[in-house]
Amino acid sequence: MNGKFLSTENLPFCKGCGHHIVSQNLEKALSSIAGLSPLDVIVVTDIGCIGIIDKQFTTHTVHGLHGRSVALAAGIAMATEDPKKKVIALLGDGGATIGLQHLMEAAQRNINMTVIVHNNMLYGMTGGQPSGLTPRGFKTPIMPDGKPNIGYDLCKVLHATGAPSVRRLLALGDFTADLAAALAVPGFSFVEAMEICPSYGVKFNPNRKLDDIAKEAGIEIGHWQGPAREPYRPATHDAPASLFATEKPIAARHKAPLKERYAVVLSGSAGEGVQSAAEFLAQAALSCGLHATKKGSYPVTVGVGFSTAEILLSPKPLHFTGISVPDAVIATSADGLGKVRGLIEKMTQGTVYLDASLEAPATKATVVKHDFRAPLGGRSAVLVALTMLLDRAGIMPTDSFLDILKDSSLGKKIDFAKLRQKGG
Repeated sequence: MNGKFLSTENLPFCKGCGHHIVSQNLEKALSSIAGLSPLDVIVVTDIGCIGIIDKQFTTHTVHGLHGRSVALAAGIAMATEDPKKKVIALLGDGGATIGLQHLMEAAQRNINMTVIVHNNMLYGMTGGQPSGLTPRGFKTPIMPDGKPNIGYDLCKVLHATGAPSVRRLLALGDFTADLAAALAVPGFSFVEAMEICPSYGVKFNPNRKLDDIAKEAGIEIGHWQGPAREPYRPATHDAPASLFATEKPIAARHKAPLKERYAVVLSGSAGEGVQSAAEFLAQAALSCGLHATKKGSYPVTVGVGFSTAEILLSPKPLHFTGISVPDAVIATSADGLGKVRGLIEKMTQGTVYLDASLEAPATKATVVKHDFRAPLGGRSAVLVALTMLLDRAGIMPTDSFLDILKDSSLGKKIDFAKLRQKGG
């Protein structure tokens, strides 16, 4: 036995939804592959009804942004060295329309992955709006007289790119063999499963059967085979050995006393150098022989509101970049404090560095208040606070951070006497 690829038969879809039968057929297809275990499979889902199945899969799962599941799956497939691993992208017709360029690129490059589009001919999660794949004549809540124009023929588009295997089927009965055949293709394979949404499709198209809808719209069911070609392999001759490698490795200048993972969160206002400060800290850690990761967060409208960065430092390799409770938090503005207030309230130890203008949230962490904005202005407040943190925490030499800062273009504009005098 390969093991169950779905943890339950009670899937989270509306009664009668085609997503249910596609998922069941997919499990049977995966189970038919000799020696394949759930941990050999990476399922990438899209925003939409199909995306809510993530927790029912016993495989690796990744939940993407709307229309971006194919791009995510393609990246995973290109980074997966073992061709026996199965990378599968699941999305709806809405996500397929939004991510059409990603689909075309993955097909044209022949990336080793399988894409299954659950085409129920509308956006089922947001009220039944038509998508680019909604066929002519199909009725939806905002087009009660039927869509006036034809939808894209996704199979024809992808077949034209040279995809090795493209098929369209009706999501009725047992089509395990079709899915198994798609999964067996070396390179890119595509399956469009035609469905009808029980919440909106049936309601607005009563007494119409799925096969009749397809025939009336001129939607052909079948399999289109392209020329056999080698699956895409990214060029490696000029690629770095690691995602974290650099063309100019940072020379080890200092030694760090840090013995275990240390999590720092910096938070301020947009335009005040939070992301740059975080990068300087991460580079300083590398110069001490430590491992470091950095993640930035800010509103979609860049330049307004908060700017937050999470930095992990460790003497050992880091395999997970999440921070549930930080060891230290710096907040230099009201925007920044508003974003990290919840984190601060969860802290039972560690230190919070707050600008003197801010009121401290309820926390069991040690709170240090200081006028970080006065010495060098708001744009360098995080740098002043970081200098104080390093002086006090002893996780690595403060000079390692200052050396990186001095080597930067920003360093030429900073009065380091004020930075260290007020920060230390």
